[in-house]
Amino acid sequence: MSNEPHVSPTLDGAPRQAPNLAPGVHYPPARPWRADRPGDLQGGQPTGELMGSPGPNIGYALSLIARARDRFALAPHEHFEDAAAVVGELAMKRAASYGRAPVMPDVECAMLILGYQGGVDPAFAKWRVRAAAGAHEDYQRRRSLCDAVDLDALRLAPSALGPRATELRAALQGAHELAGAPTKT
Repeated sequence: MSNEPHVSPTLDGAPRQAPNLAPGVHYPPARPWRADRPGDLQGGQPTGELMGSPGPNIGYALSLIARARDRFALAPHEHFEDAAAVVGELAMKRAASYGRAPVMPDVECAMLILGYQGGVDPAFAKWRVRAAAGAHEDYQRRRSLCDAVDLDALRLAPSALGPRATELRAALQGAHELAGAPTKT
C-alpha cells in the first residue's frame, strides 16, 4: 500500500514530542473560553428562566455520570435516567460557570446537593422522586430544578458543600415549590 505524499516514510520526519522551547520557558496556561467569534451573540448569551448554561463541551458531564452510576443512591421508585438528567444539568451549570468542560467534582457536587450520595432525609428523597420524575424526557422539569439551585452554593468545593448540604436541600425544595415548578404526584 502506498503512502500519502505528506506522510513521512521514516521516523526521522515524525513529529517530535519534546517542546522546542528555550530552557525555563513554558507554555502559558489555557485561557477560559469566551464567545467572541463572528456569529456569536454580541451581548453574550441570553440569561433567564429555562435558558440553560452554555459552555465548552458540557455534554461530557453525561460520560462522567455514566462512570459514577454505581455510586448513585436512588430512592424506591426512582429511575437512574431521571437522576442522571438532573445531576447532569447541575454539573453542566457548575462547569459552565467556570468557563470550562465538566470534571468529576462537578458531578459530585450535583450528586451531593440532590442527595444522590446517600444519607439523605427520607422526606427529601420522597420529594426528589416526585420532582425529578420524567426529567430525562422533560426539559422544563430539569431546568426548573437546576434554576432553583443557588449558583454561589453550587460553585463551592465538594468538601465545603458537604456541611451545608441539608440547608441547601431545604432551600432547593422551597425555591422549586415557590416557582410553581412541575411536580408529578
